[in-house]
Amino acid sequence: MSALKHLYLVDGSGYIFRAFHALPPLTRSDGTPIGAVLGFSNMIHRLVQDTGADHIAIVFDAAEKTFRNRIYDKYKANRAETPPELVPQFKLVREATDAFGLARIERDDYEADDLIATYAREAAEAGADVTIVSSDKDLMQLVSPKVRMFDPIKNKPLGEAEVREKFGVGPDKVVDVQALCGDSVDNVPGVPGIGVKTAAELINAYGDLETLLVRASEIKQPKRRQSLIDFAEQARVSKKLVKLDDRVPLSLSLDELAVKPPDTPKLINFLEANGFRALLARIKTGDGGRRTEDGGQKAESNSSSVVRRPSSVVADELAGVATNYELVQDLASLDRWIAEAVEYGTVAIDAETDIFNNPRAPLTGLALALAPGRAGYIPLGHGGDLTEAPRQIPRDAALEKLKRLFEDASVLKLGHNVKFAIEALRRFGIRIAPFDDTMLISYVLEGGAHGHELAELTVLHFQHEAAKYKDLVGSGKALIGFGAVPVEKARDYAADAADMILRLHRLLKPRLRQKQLLAFYESNERPLPGVVADMETAGIRVDRAQLNALSEDFTRRLGEFEREI
Repeated sequence: MSALKHLYLVDGSGYIFRAFHALPPLTRSDGTPIGAVLGFSNMIHRLVQDTGADHIAIVFDAAEKTFRNRIYDKYKANRAETPPELVPQFKLVREATDAFGLARIERDDYEADDLIATYAREAAEAGADVTIVSSDKDLMQLVSPKVRMFDPIKNKPLGEAEVREKFGVGPDKVVDVQALCGDSVDNVPGVPGIGVKTAAELINAYGDLETLLVRASEIKQPKRRQSLIDFAEQARVSKKLVKLDDRVPLSLSLDELAVKPPDTPKLINFLEANGFRALLARIKTGDGGRRTEDGGQKAESNSSSVVRRPSSVVADELAGVATNYELVQDLASLDRWIAEAVEYGTVAIDAETDIFNNPRAPLTGLALALAPGRAGYIPLGHGGDLTEAPRQIPRDAALEKLKRLFEDASVLKLGHNVKFAIEALRRFGIRIAPFDDTMLISYVLEGGAHGHELAELTVLHFQHEAAKYKDLVGSGKALIGFGAVPVEKARDYAADAADMILRLHRLLKPRLRQKQLLAFYESNERPLPGVVADMETAGIRVDRAQLNALSEDFTRRLGEFEREI
């Protein structure tokens, strides 16, 4: 068994909800919902492959009620009901954890956060590095020189600097700030009228919550002073609610969290039972070994003494993100991109045709994005008036392979105005599914607050100005088709678009849940691109005789109006 050097503690509940909202509803042949289970399985499979951790544990909440409900009976009382289609998947994600051979931890009367706090303390005291995989702000109180967080939504590590940026104080004072400002999501009352910024100012000035409450009479602002005096006990109760218990009895020892090979027959049985064919194929072909950050195979016993970031994820923010845009010009490279897309479970698509905004024009190329900064362009119809066309895969051969990806139910396709790609590819017998549309997501979130074109959104959210289409193709007499644009320039333009679509999806999709708009988007907006594309493809029937009669009637009436005028 490998020595404990680096422990990964995964917030299992966070993974479940992230997977649930990342994929459209999927069901097994018997009708059981499995979308979250598939997403969860893909994520933990990649985690085992891509991290340098020698010990991993997936930590779950055991029940809705914990010791905190005895402290404050309204704790988490205003949380929305769990979506009914998610309920049967909780059991299955636990089965997935067991099937992958990973340690699973949960304990009655405690939250997953308490268990994470306990194991993080134990591992740090044993001299190991700890990475907590979660975006939960409540876990930021655990950050220390030996304990880091990794936000799987924004795909970036969180250390002391990030904690100070969010709360205005160091990790050791986070609970004091939370006790003052409360938490509407968990129904932690806090002190009325005090937000995070004010709470941080007070804690930085007085040192800690108790000192502040004892000296509340010194506060100069009358309203703030009275609120602290009146709600002092409520603040103390709030601190008990937000402070994590890091002394929970261990159900598994640290040694029992060591990464070990999965029971292959058990894992295969689980994947087959749930119909996860793509993931099953990767495991059967041996694409299941752990990988180093540069993609090479790593022996199972290898470990790391520093915080590692999975190679498949980088920060969503543009600052500091190196772009790696590739030209995909042969079938072997295309096969590699398709395999990676299936492994990631999500791929952003940008389709380019020879005429701007015309999906019926000749298809000139497709861009795929797998992670922020990681995108490729597949030229299919470049050459134009050039004497020698650039190297590119024959269109039909490329589309035959891409058809399997674009129609794979286990891979979520992302588009911006995805209807364009749907129409452009439908001519070749390809029906994109399932998909998300970042233009529609943005519209549902912000409506008329601003435009929802891709270029406008990337400036708004990322301060990123993309190359302009007209700068590539010219205008007037100098206008050329996109197929005549040099493939390197076409790559940079299209790959950047796919890259931005993926980043927008990671940023905006979680906000639908936060604003309770997810159901509206999924039921009202997401089905529309396919329906409208069908309507535009089919067109409408016109009664020529009736149309001519209307034209004659309008002409006659216009003449009468002219005479009256």
